Amino acid sequence: MAKIKGIVVVNTERCKGCDLCVVACPTNVLILGKEVNTKGYNYAQILHPDDCIGCANCGYVCPDGCLTIYKQKINHG
Repeated sequence: MAKIKGIVVVNTERCKGCDLCVVACPTNVLILGKEVNTKGYNYAQILHPDDCIGCANCGYVCPDGCLTIYKQKINHG
C-alpha cells in the first residue's frame, strides 16, 4: 500500500502570521517563526517536514492563500 507524503510550501511574504495553519495541523508540522517578512509579520515555517501527511488542513484554513500543499505517493516495497 502506498503511503502519502505531504510537502507544504509557504508564501512567506503573503503570510500575516494568523497561526490558523499551525493550530489546524494534526501532526505539528508548522510553527510561527521568529523571523518577520517585509511587512513585519512573523510567518509560518515548516518545523517537521517529514511528518507532513498531506492532509491540506493548513491550506483550507489559511485566509490569505499562503500555503501550497503537494502530495506524493511513497511505495513501500
